[in-house]
Amino acid sequence: MNPCTTAAEAFRAPDLPLTFARRLIDWQRQSGRSGLPWQGTRDPYRVWLSEVMLQQTQVSTVLSYYPRFLARFPDVFALAEAQADDVMALWSGLGYYSRARNLHRCAQVVVAQHGGLFPDSAQGLEALPGIGASTAAAIAAFCHGERISIVDGNVRRVLTRLMAMDADLALASAQHELWQRAQALLPETPSTEDMTAYTQGLMDLGATVCLRSRPLCGRCPVQDLCVAHAQGVPQNYPVKTRLLKRRHESWWLLWLRGPATDASDRVWLERRPARGIWAGLYCLPVFDSEASLLEALPPHLRSGVRALEPVSHSLTHRELRLHPLLLETSEAMAFAADLGGQWVDEAALAQYGLPAPVRLLLSRDLP
Repeated sequence: MNPCTTAAEAFRAPDLPLTFARRLIDWQRQSGRSGLPWQGTRDPYRVWLSEVMLQQTQVSTVLSYYPRFLARFPDVFALAEAQADDVMALWSGLGYYSRARNLHRCAQVVVAQHGGLFPDSAQGLEALPGIGASTAAAIAAFCHGERISIVDGNVRRVLTRLMAMDADLALASAQHELWQRAQALLPETPSTEDMTAYTQGLMDLGATVCLRSRPLCGRCPVQDLCVAHAQGVPQNYPVKTRLLKRRHESWWLLWLRGPATDASDRVWLERRPARGIWAGLYCLPVFDSEASLLEALPPHLRSGVRALEPVSHSLTHRELRLHPLLLETSEAMAFAADLGGQWVDEAALAQYGLPAPVRLLLSRDLP
């Protein structure tokens, strides 16, 4: 019997949805993650914030950002009224900064168009800026008990392995098929508490057991239901043929420091363009080569430039090699007037949204 037939038969087995859902719910309550600061609430604002932060970001990282963000913006009204720069400053270091921009815009729409109340269905939530299908489903399931499945990256891995679904998830048709299969696996008439446990269980199983490269099958509550495990090839799923093409780029950063009127030094920052890498964040001026950076300086300042240790930084689609060139001079004040940007006291950098590698660079002790 070929793998496709086996997967189809497993999916059609009449007791699979009931068995899978019940086991997952029971396992989550006994062995799943608990005590996370965003668990145990039905406040859509808090659930939404956690779901957005957790996209492409590890739980360990979000644990420090989530309470700080809530302390500053405790509800959707506070976030909607905030200045964009304040939001980006608190997001600085989490990466994927379009999430922060969409978060801010979504809060404004919820306040302006919905009176500060999030829609109570996944369909209504998905109509808001920056809320995709899986995030909408998570909010609706956690907060309102809606019978709907999340299908984020971890869940795709769990379900395609469970059913040995070998359709290519690079195709929209395959993604739709997976969502339909995910819906078929839901508990039949779940209580709100069961939907919470089921949804959290999917997340927990993918994050802690059904790992990408070395799944811990011996700890899986549905191991005997998993077709990929029976085949002995769980690492073959999910199937996605469209591989991410990564580009390698080198950027030269002008670290321009000048004295301030008080005891603190200042650094020159410019805002990045509205589109592209680090869109809308503050950054050291970027050049595509050392020569172009030096050409932008007055001739008599070029000899004062010091090259510092390069920094490597990984993004979703590319690898960046950052080459900082430091220029410290009292004449920098006059020269900087010709650049598009502003002086910022180094003591005030925490108030600005900076890319993580730039913030780390500016915190270095200079040689």
